[in-house]
Amino acid sequence: MIPVAIIGAGMAGLACARRLVQGGIQPMLFDKGRGIGGRLSTRRTDGLQFDHGAQYVTAQGDGFAGLLCDLMATGHVAAWDDRTGPKAVGVPGMSAMAQGMAAGLDVRQTAQVLAVAPSDHGWLLRFVDTEIPAARVVITAPAPQVAGLLGADHPLVALLQGVAFDPCLTLMAAVDAPAPFITRLDPEDALAWIAADGRKPGRPAGDATTWVAQAGPGFSQMHLERDPKDIVALMLPLLCDRLGVTADAVTHAAAHRWRFAQVRTPLG
Repeated sequence: MIPVAIIGAGMAGLACARRLVQGGIQPMLFDKGRGIGGRLSTRRTDGLQFDHGAQYVTAQGDGFAGLLCDLMATGHVAAWDDRTGPKAVGVPGMSAMAQGMAAGLDVRQTAQVLAVAPSDHGWLLRFVDTEIPAARVVITAPAPQVAGLLGADHPLVALLQGVAFDPCLTLMAAVDAPAPFITRLDPEDALAWIAADGRKPGRPAGDATTWVAQAGPGFSQMHLERDPKDIVALMLPLLCDRLGVTADAVTHAAAHRWRFAQVRTPLG
């Protein structure tokens, strides 16, 4: 029996697992994705790459600052100065931060837990074709997904009803033109964040400038259910306008939809 099963191998799940290992407990992590890291994500396509989830991290506590120092020592993280203050990014992409955190951990990828049910000795994790027993379970999935794992009548589900998330639509684009800035933050704009992604340390060199633009909560909620091609059609003209370029300078464009991007109302 697994002493502790952790559902989700994003930053929360990985941080939990590392702390358990420090305490002498060997957990097992299960993640439904082909990669790990959750929003610590890097998209690679056609020789290009984009950090289309979390853009960077900053440390406000000694514990996380110590972790970032450790990951810098192993080459998984580097400092990034976008001229608005020091930030930390994964190298060669944000997903490397998760890979560094996962070193030595037992992580099962493409392993989607469909349900968690109580048993005589703890819990059963149910998959498509098997069940795995665990003494304890940690769920790091977004609050709206917990009911699907535990059942709508579980007491924890009622406690989570007040937790709310903002979505985020992300545009990834390669533009054959000089970059007029490194980053641009304007919470009042439809494109709340724009970054010259290829200017981060350790990124592959290329002829085009790779950009990541992330829409604000209002714009994202309004267009959340649109097809990715329609999202590109909406966001790309806005990016071209902010960069001062015409559409013929764009050599690649794609969109990604994050339903649970940022916590608006936490549990506590």
